Amino acid sequence: MLNPRLDRLPDYPFDRLRALLNPIRPPTDMAPLALSVGEPQHPTPALVAETLAANAHLWGKYPPIEGTADFRDAVASWLKRRYKLPDGFLDADNQILPASGTREVLYLIADLAVSDSRADGRRPAVLMPSPFYHVYGGAAAMSGAEPVYLPAGRDTGFLPDLDALSEDLLRRTALFYLCSPANPQGAVADAAYLEKAIRLAQAHNFVLAMDECYAEIYDSEPPPGALEIAAAKGLGAKNIVVFHSLSKRSSAPGLRSGFVAGDKDLMIPFRRLRSYAATAVPLPILAASTALWREEGHVAENRDLYRAKFDLADEYLGNRPGYTRPAGGFFLWLDVGDGEEAARKLWAEAAIRVLPGAYLAREDRAGSNPGRAFVRVALVHDLATTRQAFERIVKVL
Repeated sequence: MLNPRLDRLPDYPFDRLRALLNPIRPPTDMAPLALSVGEPQHPTPALVAETLAANAHLWGKYPPIEGTADFRDAVASWLKRRYKLPDGFLDADNQILPASGTREVLYLIADLAVSDSRADGRRPAVLMPSPFYHVYGGAAAMSGAEPVYLPAGRDTGFLPDLDALSEDLLRRTALFYLCSPANPQGAVADAAYLEKAIRLAQAHNFVLAMDECYAEIYDSEPPPGALEIAAAKGLGAKNIVVFHSLSKRSSAPGLRSGFVAGDKDLMIPFRRLRSYAATAVPLPILAASTALWREEGHVAENRDLYRAKFDLADEYLGNRPGYTRPAGGFFLWLDVGDGEEAARKLWAEAAIRVLPGAYLAREDRAGSNPGRAFVRVALVHDLATTRQAFERIVKVL
């Protein structure tokens, strides 16, 4: 007998995209360009291959679930530098865990945070922005909680409106997923927004899961982080868990390496849960990851490449109504009126695959899908390919 919660899983966006586009034959005289998947195509730093080779003798050892002391120290040092954390704010041995990318830990945090019911016996709620990274919705559904999709449209700065959360909803909230810079809109939560979210989590005793995987890809100012604001405001790390990955920061998606850090009272049981439910990161990959977290030059170069592509977006689309240059991340959240129709048209006439925004969002109570008018365009290719893509896009749209 299959778990009936499987029926509650939200539709997988890329299954929907294949159903939409596969019946369509793109032009045969154009090379297909996939701008639908957020898979970084920039060269992976040579440091990765060098460190993997130097540690090849460790492939024959089982890695510990908590990683190595060297990895945890590198992550703690990076967090301290990047977010100006005071000495002693994080205990590297008890508040940091490696992860095989962040997808698995973003999923598993729901298993950790969601109980069968809240203190008053009601079904717990898991909050998330809409549009959202599909793993949030899947984790909420399989945990048995009620997924609550919070519209994050232009009228709210492409982030959920925290002031619109009712006391009744907050009382039964077990987990709140937030992403900054946001996937797909590129909006950045400022210090005041993060402080409000942290205070809500601590006042109502729910877990604030801050997905900060795009934090090192930004236009002008480094996005603030949840731990940074918690430290600056004297709030401590209580109820906060942050997620980071090398996939975007270091253009190493195949390394499948990230980390989760935060509240000690959450991280210690999270380690225990992962001992049962997750794969430990192999020791050669931990060594390569350690080297990447300690090196900043490749990150700055990576960021410059994305800025150059957003300069191209300004050049080709800057005078188009509905175009917004994102503050962070590497997606364009492009208002095209009808995302599905635009995706079909771009594939049929320009051999370009983009993702309809409606596939990343859910209808609100009024029956409106905040992603319906948009397409998500992943600017993950090199500059020449990106220019070619924009030339085709403006001809079709």
